[in-house]
Amino acid sequence: MTNRRSFLTGAALIGAGMVSRAGAASLPEAPLQPAAATAVPPPPPTGRPFNPVVTLNGWSLPWRMKDNVKEFHLVAEPVVREIAPGMFANLWGYNGQTPGPTIEVVEGDRVRIFVTNKLPENTSVHWHGQILPNGMDGVSGVTQPAIPPGKTFVYEFVAKHAGTFMYHPHADEMAQMAMGMMGFWVTHPKDPALHAVDRDFVFLLSAYDIEPGSYTPKINTMLDFNLWTFNSRAFPAIDPMVVRKGDRVRIRAGNLTMTNHPIHLHGHTFEVTGTDGGWVKPAARWPEVTTDIAVGQMRAIEFIADNPGDWAFHCHKSHHTMNAMGHDVPTMIGVDHRGVAEKINKLVPGYMVMGEKGGSMGGMQMPIPENTLPMMTGTGQYGEIEMGGMFTLLKVRENQARGDYSDPGWYKHPQGSVAREWTGELPPPSTAPNVPVTKAAALKVKRNAPHRH
Repeated sequence: MTNRRSFLTGAALIGAGMVSRAGAASLPEAPLQPAAATAVPPPPPTGRPFNPVVTLNGWSLPWRMKDNVKEFHLVAEPVVREIAPGMFANLWGYNGQTPGPTIEVVEGDRVRIFVTNKLPENTSVHWHGQILPNGMDGVSGVTQPAIPPGKTFVYEFVAKHAGTFMYHPHADEMAQMAMGMMGFWVTHPKDPALHAVDRDFVFLLSAYDIEPGSYTPKINTMLDFNLWTFNSRAFPAIDPMVVRKGDRVRIRAGNLTMTNHPIHLHGHTFEVTGTDGGWVKPAARWPEVTTDIAVGQMRAIEFIADNPGDWAFHCHKSHHTMNAMGHDVPTMIGVDHRGVAEKINKLVPGYMVMGEKGGSMGGMQMPIPENTLPMMTGTGQYGEIEMGGMFTLLKVRENQARGDYSDPGWYKHPQGSVAREWTGELPPPSTAPNVPVTKAAALKVKRNAPHRH
């Protein structure tokens, strides 16, 4: 098994001959960020002003100004990402993390991006959705030679259009994107007041197929992934989106997985205000609580956070809110296998009966392999949350200070506003009008009968 230590030792050997000292001295710094916490960026230190975005469980890449050009340095390299406490994955990414850091520029900026390849194979970077010169589009063999291991290429163009974009390789895409190589790009409008919001979150949807007990994804999986993540983090390790009551909030989510994701917000309605192609005109918007993000798409949603509480935000494909999910498990609801369980326990002590009454674990814990997440996990103020994968919370608070993204803890519900057990008398059963009440007919089951369609 490839563990974290051997994986990163190999990465160090791959990058040993990266560039000469003289060459490195002319490049902008390539900062690293191995931590998985949300890093709120400071106001831009140089260049034109803009309102920074907040990358959920990520960060924004610093730059330097040189001759009025904004210079960045991306390093494509093997990384170890903590999917959630207790589970790490050997992935590929940029500058110590996957997804890579968010790149933020202003409409009209001339941008120069140095890309150093520390991978064991060729790569490139495609600036997904950007309108730029053909030779900067990043398609290996078509618009440029691939970047060999140990070499540094430079991309340079003007960020002409304000909007939300992504970046990813266009070289051995199946392997490199399955290993986590992707990142966000935001081009802000020249006028900071244009499309301004109070809180602006961004993240990428990503999926992996990592067998229980292992560390490295299976890169040839097409659809049967078992880990579904926001920015390569699975619940309960995805940070909440903390906002102040009354804030105008924008959430930008990009999808570079192999399937679509209907993203659903509780407690509020929103409008889709942006796509990879630009801003949606107000007359073309409509209220929603769920928006489907197809493969290769980005959607920006906006709403007024006017409803205090801890509101779920998640993919509405139910198996995308589970971890380490198996796809060949039979449905055992209604099957009494206590006798079988007793026999199995004699051979396998600690065997647990599962699925007879549904999938809930009811607070039980069963042994799992090393470096594996439970299918459903997380504990709230009222008990087990029983979610995983693409799930987090929008936390709306009355007294959250502007610019404060710290977790305020669980919402304190006003007296009498929480669902509770009813202990009074139950009303008699009701029937449809003009239908006499009769004893239910016995259900007759004919075994081994052919199915009729």
